[in-house]
Amino acid sequence: MAAPSQDPSAASPAAPARRALRGRAASLSGNPFLADGCLDHVEDALILIEDGRIAAFGPYAETAGRLQADVPVEHYENALILPGLIDTHVHYPQLQVIASYGEQLLAWLHAYTFPAELQFADSAHAERVAKLFFREILGAGTTTAMVYCTVHPGSVEAFFAESERFNTRMIAGKVLMDRNAPAALLDTAQRGYDESKALIACWHGRGRQLYAVTPRFAGSCTPAQLDAAGALLDEHDGLFLQTHLSENTDEVAWVMSLFPDRASYLDIYAHSGLVRPRSVFGHAIHVGEEEFCTCHATGAALAHCPTSNGFLGSGLFRLFDALDPRRPVRVGLGTDVGAGTTLSLLKTLGEAYKVAALRGAKLDAARAFWLATLGGAEALRLDDRIGRIAPGYEADLCVLDLAATPLLGFRTGLCEDIEDLLFVLMTLGDHRTVRATWVAGECVYDARRAGAPLRYPAAGRAQR
Repeated sequence: MAAPSQDPSAASPAAPARRALRGRAASLSGNPFLADGCLDHVEDALILIEDGRIAAFGPYAETAGRLQADVPVEHYENALILPGLIDTHVHYPQLQVIASYGEQLLAWLHAYTFPAELQFADSAHAERVAKLFFREILGAGTTTAMVYCTVHPGSVEAFFAESERFNTRMIAGKVLMDRNAPAALLDTAQRGYDESKALIACWHGRGRQLYAVTPRFAGSCTPAQLDAAGALLDEHDGLFLQTHLSENTDEVAWVMSLFPDRASYLDIYAHSGLVRPRSVFGHAIHVGEEEFCTCHATGAALAHCPTSNGFLGSGLFRLFDALDPRRPVRVGLGTDVGAGTTLSLLKTLGEAYKVAALRGAKLDAARAFWLATLGGAEALRLDDRIGRIAPGYEADLCVLDLAATPLLGFRTGLCEDIEDLLFVLMTLGDHRTVRATWVAGECVYDARRAGAPLRYPAAGRAQR
């Protein structure tokens, strides 16, 4: 997304608590990897919003009777309204190393990632990058993300402060590292625990903000620090856990050499109590059936990051094996910037299709968009409030322009059904395709709004 012409430092004019959207709409009501008929499509839909939540959703002809005369209606023509997109694995401090050349995972960390993260000791730098991150993801239709900050508490403060201004539902946390990184990026098990505890007290459950305990990966954490992370999860209700798992074959071998008594990479985390509901493990390319079974049994989730895995040459995620109906694992989609090459989940879906094809499977559009919406919400255990267009859900919405480019307009005009349309969007779509992004019932991004396409919402109506 191009940078807005002015910074949204002031809220837009006061908006009513009730409003409505009209247009073609689609949403998933269940997991299409496990059941048929989960894709809900309304050719001419009306979505009624009250106080940041969806009050009604259905065909305009059937729902318009509930529309009061003073409620403004935003009519999106030649567009498709979807739930806001959900990114389950991304590093906001790594925006400045996206598109850096030529390394695999472990060398990438030392050549690019760690030097970039050292700069986040400067809180002003963290604030600048956080602002850019939100402008980019909202312009790409992403309304919720699970985000890695850096070891610096100020990086977390900057992130959550900007999220609070937009009233987005975000999950983030301070990275924990006490070995195998530059000295200036290391904490200790005790300091990591103390700083995380203070951040949890400040931000977890504040408005729409949620906290993730964030050991970077087993290779950067001593057993004591992993145990401290487990203690934090035990001490506070509703916390999340995010880390990395089995991304690269050299990484797996190295990590297992650091923990010779553990049966597997996942067992390292399980030994410290980190494998549980609301735990999300990034990548999980080189795992076996036992790890899939453990994730299924515990309710832990995996984040599929196709652009990153391809860029670093890490391997091909076994999506259809993970979602085997006999023991399905919760799976979401991740951009994993900076090794990931885009913050657009539309482009990421196109790459997920290619990864599946290389593994001998075909990722159809309904399953793909489930990964980016309701599947991501299920991975995050937030599927009771985001990921669908349905009454009672938070009104986080993404509006796609079906003619955003001449080629896209030509191709979508030939689509015969909603599945064909969605597949075209995930193959040709990118940030240019996003017409508008709504957060908790407020239009925070409008590509056609002159001068300032991105704005903070009029009223910070935070909700839990």
